[in-house]
Amino acid sequence: MSHSSRPAVVLLSGGLDSTTALAIAQAEGFTCHALSFDYGQRHRLELEAARRVAAAFNVARHLVVTFDLRAIGGSALTSDLPVPKDRPLESVGIPPTYVPARNTIFLSFALAWAETLACTDIFLGVNVYDYAGYPDCRPEYLRAYEAMAKLATRAGVEGARPWKIHAPLITLTKAEIIRRGLELGIDYGLTHSCYDPTPEGLACGRCDSCRFRLKGFAEAGATDPLRYAS
Repeated sequence: MSHSSRPAVVLLSGGLDSTTALAIAQAEGFTCHALSFDYGQRHRLELEAARRVAAAFNVARHLVVTFDLRAIGGSALTSDLPVPKDRPLESVGIPPTYVPARNTIFLSFALAWAETLACTDIFLGVNVYDYAGYPDCRPEYLRAYEAMAKLATRAGVEGARPWKIHAPLITLTKAEIIRRGLELGIDYGLTHSCYDPTPEGLACGRCDSCRFRLKGFAEAGATDPLRYAS
């Protein structure tokens, strides 16, 4: 189905999942406006990846919003808490890398920007691995956010088109995401997924994000072009 006349806001971290969500949005014909965040994360290297991806996809605009969640802390990504390494991939519970209310904050910025673009479509790259441990990646959360947007915005009250939070990867495994991205021609060498990269910019290979990525490439029968320290 073509949506070529419609703009969409795409949350773009620079990682594998958000890049694939961007590629899918473009493949569906949306004119994409990429939104990234410099929020005090220890892995700010992802912003360089987001800029590379946005340029490669020739998005309509790439906006980077800056604020500091280190003032709140509560996460290994926004404080001096250690990033977990070498955990079993089947670990359950909310991990220390959960950032309190992060997706709610990100989607609020996306909602505001979308209104100024006369846009009611927002894409993000959450998936089955995320919502196993992150409460703000669940399908029911996204549907609840859509309902809130309908009540809280001019577009929701007066607009003819309902808000739609697109999560095209939500039921896919990492291997399925990678296969889909490769079908769409993504160069995953542009992306970065590590929560705790080295000062030289190498992925650690041991955090949850690195290990899921490596496992996904192995199961997809593909080679991960990212450079790893171990």
